[in-house]
Amino acid sequence: MDDALPTAPNGARLGRFSPAAVVAMQVQDHAEIVHLLAELRMEHRDLDVAIDQLATAIGRDELQLTRLKKRKLLLKDNIARLESKLIPDLDA
Repeated sequence: MDDALPTAPNGARLGRFSPAAVVAMQVQDHAEIVHLLAELRMEHRDLDVAIDQLATAIGRDELQLTRLKKRKLLLKDNIARLESKLIPDLDA
């Protein structure tokens, strides 16, 4: 079943849960957050390319296309959460 996972143009596997996404909500260090954001953004771009390629393919797999789109949305949510962690808390 693992062979059915799509790969990004850079050869990375586009699985359901990347290590970066799993630890996204556990990271507290500023440098770790910045590094993790870069990884998530790269995976998001890779998914975008994979979705475009699959969408234009003859005999495309609609289920796989839907799963990739959902995965991309989850990544977007994780990116937004991590970006909000970078914003300092201001006392009102």
